[in-house]
Amino acid sequence: MADNDYDPAGSTQMFRAFVDEAPAPQAPGTVTTYGSSSRSSSSRTPLILVGAVVALAVVVGVIWLAVK
Repeated sequence: MADNDYDPAGSTQMFRAFVDEAPAPQAPGTVTTYGSSSRSSSSRTPLILVGAVVALAVVVGVIWLAVK
């Protein structure tokens, strides 16, 4: 059974409301992606550094054991 009460204007209004949302202001020259923020990227930096140090320690330990 077909739906005879379809309102195309309702879809248009929803689309216009989506398009008319004002984007958050940002500094010139910066690029942001969905869900990214400077706070989350800066909090990951120490974690990446610690991971790199641990990986380097494991590699050095394996080489030391292979030479010994």
